[in-house]
Amino acid sequence: MKLKKIEHIGIAVENLEEAIRYWEDVMGLKCYNIEEVADQKVRTAFFRIGEVKIELLEATSPESSVASFLEKKGQGVHHIAFAVDNTDEALEKVEKAGVRLIDKKARQGAECLKIGFLHPKSTMGILTEFCSE
Repeated sequence: MKLKKIEHIGIAVENLEEAIRYWEDVMGLKCYNIEEVADQKVRTAFFRIGEVKIELLEATSPESSVASFLEKKGQGVHHIAFAVDNTDEALEKVEKAGVRLIDKKARQGAECLKIGFLHPKSTMGILTEFCSE
């Protein structure tokens, strides 16, 4: 497994529209995609800065992991995502190295990416995501 680049940084927000305005009006970035990921119970908004994307995450249900994050920690950096060639192979490799996984197999994420998360208890407290096309 080789990490190719930082794919995106996920930021949990309480209100997607307000957060979009901040990133556009204050930071000068342009939102290029808003998408709901129903099975993850989130709405997302994406911005590009260089080769990295910023993904804003708003919970659409109190049962969402993002809602739980917001309740415990408030708004802020939720996760960091790395591009890999094959999400399933990357998950398998880190699991063999003793890393606890949230996802044993890749699932469909925003922007048609195959995603899989590593548990923050195994990654020094950082929720980590692998993504592949």
